[in-house]
Amino acid sequence: MNPVFITVGNFEVRWYSALILLACFLVLVFSEKEAERFGVKKEFIFNMLFWALIFGVIGARLYYVTFNWDMFSGDYLEIFKVWNGGLAIHGGLIFGLITVILYCKKYNVRTMRILDFIVVPLLLAQAIGRWGNFFNQEAHGAATTVALLKSIAIPDFIIEGMTIDGVVYTPTFLYESVVCFIAFVVLLFVRRGKYIKVGTLTASYLVIYGALRFFIEMSRTDALMLGGFKVAQIVSVIMFVVGLGIIMFTSRKSKFEDLYNDPTNMNEVRF
Repeated sequence: MNPVFITVGNFEVRWYSALILLACFLVLVFSEKEAERFGVKKEFIFNMLFWALIFGVIGARLYYVTFNWDMFSGDYLEIFKVWNGGLAIHGGLIFGLITVILYCKKYNVRTMRILDFIVVPLLLAQAIGRWGNFFNQEAHGAATTVALLKSIAIPDFIIEGMTIDGVVYTPTFLYESVVCFIAFVVLLFVRRGKYIKVGTLTASYLVIYGALRFFIEMSRTDALMLGGFKVAQIVSVIMFVVGLGIIMFTSRKSKFEDLYNDPTNMNEVRF
């Protein structure tokens, strides 16, 4: 499996980096288009996501390095080589969320409203980004057999890519990618619902991805650990519970209160 997408002279562009950039671009485009329906300037979304991306990548790397310190303590320069892999999505989500909250607070914008614009395309981005793990031959599950993978219609090129040093591994990256894409498509339709509340999309994202990642981690062999627990499962449970909490809170509102698709239910963004 060749992790290099293109080589120009001595400069290499890896699939991992290229796919993450594509994913970020799509989040920007979809978020801007949705926010524009409610009169939010593209410049506001662009600047916010620009900083969220920067701090998100930093957070994703810090998160990964923190729970894999033994891998980096002997060579600190390796910490900066993110193109080789090693970005933890939960770290990126945490730092990205903090950035969005602070940015919205600065411009006196309701954070949940903005998060609802972002979380749907974020699922698409995660579906695409997981293929970077495929090219780096990481984020896979336990050892399995070719016969088993063929029995569930896994394509040959994925089986070949998941064969590392003669051992065939479960393509958990693929399962996560497929579910994230399906969730993205479903939420595209859900967010056009007449009576959905502000916060419903964010809550749906937390519940869906929290549950998905919890079960995916059961098979992952490269999971980050904290004591005897998988960190991703701990965070996933928190995400799931918070998502359910938001759903319970919004469900207490009247049928016509705080509607997502109400164009008047959006404070002016002074940017």
